[in-house]
Amino acid sequence: MIYIILFLEFFKIGLFSVGGGLATLPFLKELIDKYGWISQDELLNMIAISESTPGPIGINTATYVGYQVSGVLGGIIAVAGIVAPALLIIIVIAHYFDKFYERPLVKGAFYGVRPAVTGLIASVAFGLGRAQLFNPGFTGLAFFNIKAILLFLLLFFLIYRYKKHPIVYIVTAAIIGVIFKF
Repeated sequence: MIYIILFLEFFKIGLFSVGGGLATLPFLKELIDKYGWISQDELLNMIAISESTPGPIGINTATYVGYQVSGVLGGIIAVAGIVAPALLIIIVIAHYFDKFYERPLVKGAFYGVRPAVTGLIASVAFGLGRAQLFNPGFTGLAFFNIKAILLFLLLFFLIYRYKKHPIVYIVTAAIIGVIFKF
C-alpha cells in the first residue's frame, strides 16, 4: 500500500510542479505536513544536497523520501511517480506542438503559467528564508539568527558581484558552516 501512496503523491508533484525542480518545493512541503515522512530540516538538507549534486531537486528529493519511507524500492517508485507525468506530457506535446503552439489560447496559457510558477517559487523561498534567518518565539536580538543572516548577506553580495559557478558558493558556505559551527 505504501508503494501506491508514494507513486501517487510523487505523480501529483510531477504533474503539477510546472517550472522545474524549485516548483516542486511547495508540494514537498505539503507532503511533509501530510505524512511526516521527513522533517523540515531534512527537506532543507535535501535542497542543499540537490543543489550541489547532479540531477533535479524533485528527483533527488523523491529518491531520498522514497528511500526513507520504504528502502530502495520506495526510492525507485517515488522517482517513477515524479517522472511519469513529465514523460507522458512530453510525448503528447511533442506530437502536437507544431500544430498548436501559435494558437492564442496556448500562448496565453504559457504566459499565465510563468507568473504562477514564479509566485510558487518565491513563496517557498520566503518560507525557507524565514525558517533559516529568524528564530520564532524569541524576542530582541535572539529573534534574528545573526550568523545565518550574515552568511546570507555575504553570499548574496558575492553571487551578485562575482557571478561564479553556484558550486563555488555552495562549497564556500559549507566551509564557513564547518568553521563557524552553524
